[in-house]
Amino acid sequence: MADTPNVDSLINTLGQQLSTYLSAQNITNPLMIGIHTGGAWVAEKLHNQLQLSQPLGTLNISFYRDDFTSIGLHPQVKPSELPASVENQDIILVDDVLHTGRTIRAALNEVFDYGRPQSVTLAVLIERDHRELPICAQVVGQRLTLNPGENIKLTQQNNQLRLVTLKRA
Repeated sequence: MADTPNVDSLINTLGQQLSTYLSAQNITNPLMIGIHTGGAWVAEKLHNQLQLSQPLGTLNISFYRDDFTSIGLHPQVKPSELPASVENQDIILVDDVLHTGRTIRAALNEVFDYGRPQSVTLAVLIERDHRELPICAQVVGQRLTLNPGENIKLTQQNNQLRLVTLKRA
């Protein structure tokens, strides 16, 4: 992949598409939840852009992953913070990159441990190929096809979000 997309531009596009989607679904007071870390960064910007009235929530899915035995636990596991009950709420679940679908599966498991939402809308900055689980986003900033051995990751440095392409050796 030669060039990585501009993150601010993608978030703006994602916010416009999300606003249109919510309006079409007649969702007026959603609870937005960002998946730690990249999804939380994107959710913070989307939350401000859409001027949502409910406070922003975050999920740390470390204990819900099905691959922590192979990748290990992150040494700085922070708790999830949900500012309101998810019971009967319209939830917007936000992540940075939708790849295999396993992160979203883990996030949904955690959300449902807190209660039963009315609906869940998945919004992702980047959707890439090679899904392992049948999970799809309703709102996508950009779809990418990567070469074998390539991954894309959202990073934050000096309050600036950047997408970087990583190649496995």
